[in-house]
Amino acid sequence: MSSAPQSRILVVDDDPTICELLTAKLRFSGFISHFCTSGEEALKLLSKKVYDAIISDLKMPGISGLDLLEATRRLAPHTAFLMATGENDVAVGVTAMKQGAADYLVKPFQLDAVMVSLRRALEAKRNEAELEGYRQSLESMVKQRTKQLTDALERIEHTYDETLEALAAALDLRDNDTAGHSQRVTLYSLEMAAKLNFSRDQLKQLERGAYLHDIGKIGIPDSILLKPAKLTPEETAIMQTHAQIGYELMSRVAFLSSAAQIVLTHQERFDGTGYPQGLNGEEIPLGARIFAVSDTLDAMMSDRPYRRGMPYSVARAEIERESGRQFDPRVVATFLSTPEETWLRIRSEVARNRSEQRGEKLRKLPTKADHAEVDGPLNNTAQTG
Repeated sequence: MSSAPQSRILVVDDDPTICELLTAKLRFSGFISHFCTSGEEALKLLSKKVYDAIISDLKMPGISGLDLLEATRRLAPHTAFLMATGENDVAVGVTAMKQGAADYLVKPFQLDAVMVSLRRALEAKRNEAELEGYRQSLESMVKQRTKQLTDALERIEHTYDETLEALAAALDLRDNDTAGHSQRVTLYSLEMAAKLNFSRDQLKQLERGAYLHDIGKIGIPDSILLKPAKLTPEETAIMQTHAQIGYELMSRVAFLSSAAQIVLTHQERFDGTGYPQGLNGEEIPLGARIFAVSDTLDAMMSDRPYRRGMPYSVARAEIERESGRQFDPRVVATFLSTPEETWLRIRSEVARNRSEQRGEKLRKLPTKADHAEVDGPLNNTAQTG
């Protein structure tokens, strides 16, 4: 078995005769070989050059073979290390192997046996380096694939959320008491939830539940949903089924299953007089308790066909008055601690976004000039034909 010519071997022994003997044998066997007579000198060489293997005596003045082994593992971990021992130091040689030496060689040397042991150590180091390279390549590939998967999931989630926003906007149009309602109550809810230390996932589920809180109204007849007069008891009972309908719709979609709980419970009251289950207190999911405050705030401050929106101060007083009855006191406290400017800013942002979206849609509509560009040449062609 031959070794690559470029394999560099360092012999370290305080006996120059042994150094010269080993070096000559190594060069004859096709290795590039150098020697030095102390551990200190070996460390200097290691700091300047790379060696594939070191053959070192165990007992040397100053830095011993074991000290040099420890330093080599730290400074040149990919260098194979063989420890040379006397016949009475075999136990120490075994200890050296436990500390990282590839093998131990017993003096006086059998040079052919030294070459066999050296080639075996070099082969083991090459295999080790290949495995390390493969491991690093695998880790890099896994990291790259993980990032690609994460990016893909984020794109899918973004698409989900855009779809939900469009659906919420459609629901607002059908039950058009106030434009932008779903977006405002969602942002109100997220504002309070962040102060109540919701996790990222909890915020996402709250966002989806708030956006689609009234999705069940697609199952309510227009004659009831859009009725301008007061509902009869029978009609009220039908209207109240929208929470259950919405829950059943969303529960069928895996990524909306957690948000569905908010849809189911968004009409519950803290004192237990809400619907559909009559839950009270902390039986109601915290997201739904937050939403209840947001929904009332938006309902009171927004214009309706039959009345103008109320000032923030009136809505604030009503929410504070209903603390412990309709609303969770802890959520009310969070609401009251938030400056009025925050709620007004959210309302302004939603209005501005809706205005920009309407403007973008108008810009995409064909103009008379567009029709002229399309129709003109066709008409001319017809005339000339």
